Amino acid sequence: MTTTQAVILARGLGTRMRAETSSCAPLASSQIDAAAKGAKGMMPFGRPFLDFSLSILADAGIRTATLVVPPDHQEMRHYFDETSNDRRVALRYAVQETARGTADAVLSARGALEEAPFLVMNSDNLYPLNAVRGVASIGDDGLIAFDADALVADGAISPDRILKFALLDLDADDVLVDIREKPTPDDPLALRPQRWVSMNLWSFTPSIFSACEQVTPSPRGELEIQDAIRLAINDQSARFKAIRSTEGVLDLSSRSDIAIVEHRLQHMTARP
Repeated sequence: MTTTQAVILARGLGTRMRAETSSCAPLASSQIDAAAKGAKGMMPFGRPFLDFSLSILADAGIRTATLVVPPDHQEMRHYFDETSNDRRVALRYAVQETARGTADAVLSARGALEEAPFLVMNSDNLYPLNAVRGVASIGDDGLIAFDADALVADGAISPDRILKFALLDLDADDVLVDIREKPTPDDPLALRPQRWVSMNLWSFTPSIFSACEQVTPSPRGELEIQDAIRLAINDQSARFKAIRSTEGVLDLSSRSDIAIVEHRLQHMTARP
């Protein structure tokens, strides 16, 4: 059964986006304002970045999306309430009181979800439609594994940033064996000729919530979804099916990404 609900993680502090840099292209005043707030999902490209993600979710058959937001999300909510007519994806909200990490963010969405599989994705990434359709078709625990070279060539992600994401260890049946966040350059997964990357596009069953509840803070002091997934695999016998993708992902992490994303979106019409 195809999954029809999603969780979008929009609670991050946007530290990299807030940081000013002289190396980026000139920005519109509205983009400077959004960057100063760290509001990556609300970055304007004619309309907010999140509307493009919601458009792809709608095309993939998603009918309900829960936005995980900070307590002071009134500006975001006002925009979506004011533009609610004719939206194809119905929106719900889950407040994560403190930015304690992605596992805590997923856990905070539990009350807004039906007892059924759901997708999880970042608010500052725009995923290809084929990937979203693919992960929605799993209807169980699973993920999209993105080819690192394709992320560089098609997603405009610089090679040095690949190790800022999580690398995946997949077996011969495309089942997730391990996931390593921000691996070192000499990590065996980093040294493989073909590297598979998690861009945080997941399909979860409700059983992930018990794993999220058991996660302890990482060395970065956060409750991370990667640790919950590893716990689910090792202690709960969870089986995460991977779908491999050789398409790129648009990443809106910092101000230097804004011009690249704007160029890629100029021929895309959002129908959220």
